[in-house]
Amino acid sequence: MDAAQALADLTEISSQVEAAVLFDETGEVTGSTLSGQQDAAALARAAGELLARAASFGDGGEVTQVEASTPTGSVFVVREGSRRIAATTAADPTTGLVFYDLKSCLRDSAPEAKPRRKRAPKKDDDET
Repeated sequence: MDAAQALADLTEISSQVEAAVLFDETGEVTGSTLSGQQDAAALARAAGELLARAASFGDGGEVTQVEASTPTGSVFVVREGSRRIAATTAADPTTGLVFYDLKSCLRDSAPEAKPRRKRAPKKDDDET
């Protein structure tokens, strides 16, 4: 699945994600939900810096995910090998779910990723 489709699937299943960008270890954007290239590049650059800063606080190991939150929203960053994804949300997101959705998007956007089947729509209990 390509980056554009993986991001479209992400925004469809994750109502908490307001914007997202896929990028590599050099900061090169490979896909984005943002309308401007400069905005996408700025988010990728900031997310890369956030990962680097977080790594400097630990034991020198690789940071694979980080969340930075403010009263008005959060930024999430996930890395897998040389690939990264960053997303913004409104305030008080369901952190575990956002991380899960971002990891799924990152895997789905890998060049070798096989397309996943979409979830079946939920049936209403009132239907007979």
